Formats: sequence, structure tokens, C-alpha cells
Amino acid sequence: MIAIQFQTVKKPVERDTRDIWQLREALLKEKELQSQLLTDIRSNDAKLAVYESKKKQSKEEVLRETLTELKREAGLTEATGPGVVLTIEPVTEAIKLGEPVAKVVSPDLLKRLLNELNLDEAKYVSIDGQRIINTTVIRDINKETKIDGHSVRSLPIEVKVVAENMSKAEKLYNRMKASKSAEEFFIENLRLTVSKPTASVTVPAYENPIRIRYMEPVKDGKGGNP
Repeated sequence: MIAIQFQTVKKPVERDTRDIWQLREALLKEKELQSQLLTDIRSNDAKLAVYESKKKQSKEEVLRETLTELKREAGLTEATGPGVVLTIEPVTEAIKLGEPVAKVVSPDLLKRLLNELNLDEAKYVSIDGQRIINTTVIRDINKETKIDGHSVRSLPIEVKVVAENMSKAEKLYNRMKASKSAEEFFIENLRLTVSKPTASVTVPAYENPIRIRYMEPVKDGKGGNP
């Protein structure tokens, strides 16, 4: 009795009554859907490839910008900006007084001048066409003033100074006008003059090779992540 009751309650199996044309139409729709899905996948893959390429290019661009900035800070590139130009020349009035005319500027005077310029926030400096960087050496060799091997043999010479902005260039100009450096140069029969600030002063790039001492590449597992 239970088996008979189960057979009477269970719903009959529904049969697919669509004809062959209806089945073909349904199959066509499924193929169209599959084709659209494949197209969407290819489109998304292409977009991902573009994004990855841009991401890679962005990293390379950041590295290039960082390298350029490091070269700029190291003095390996030409620098242009607001600044002043200082001129060092002999005091011609000394001839009338029978005093010897200065033909060269001593390393000590140049060093004191550089120290003062750095205190006055000079950003980039060149002396007699030679870029001054952190490792620059100014010294006397056989009674000849040399800047990293470059001989300062004749006067007048120019000291070009680039400041961070026009405001600092004007401040540097005012400080140099009131500085005692002019007196120190005058004692050596030299005249130090400062030009008015201008929006465009160019100092050349450092041309000598930079020697790095006491530094070596970090090996794997030392000084950072392996």
C-alpha cells in the first residue's frame, strides 16, 4: 500500500517537447554567450597587460628621476637658477701707491669665501668655471692655487652662486654686501664685488671623476634583507 501511494503522489517526469529547431536556437544562444565571455576575458587580459606595463614603466620612471636627482645633488649636472655672480679682481689703485698688484687669489681666501656662502644658504657654486662639490679640494701647489687640479692662474675670476629661490638669492646678496669678506680680499690687494640678484645663473657640472673610498656593495644577507 505504501509503494502504491508513493507512485501516485510522485510527479511525473517532464519531457523536453522542443523540436529540433528550438534546440538549435538554444544551442546557438549558448555559443554566442560563450563567444562573448571569451571576448570579455581577452579584453580583461589585455587591460591587465596594459596596467602591468604602465606599472613597470612607472617604476622605471621613478628610478630615472631618482638617479637624475642624485646626480643633481652630487653636482654631476649643470644647474641653473636665481643667484648672484661675485667677481675677484686686482685693486688697480695699489699701483699708484707703489704696492704689488695681486695676480692670484690664495686658497685660504677662497675657502673662507666658500664657508661664508654656504652659511648664507648657497645651493650651487662654481669658481673660475669649476663646480664646487662636497669633495672639492682647494690648495696651494708650488705657489699655485688649484681647485681639484684646476689651476687658478689669472685674474679676474668669477664665483657663480645659485640659490634655492629668488628670495634667498636676494638675501644672499644683501649678506655679501655687508660681509667682511670684501675687507679680507682688499687687504690682499683684491677687490670682491657682488652683482645684483638675477633670475638665471648657471654653474657647470662637475667634470672630474668622483672617487669613492671606504664603500663597497652590500652582499646578500648583510646590511638588509637577503
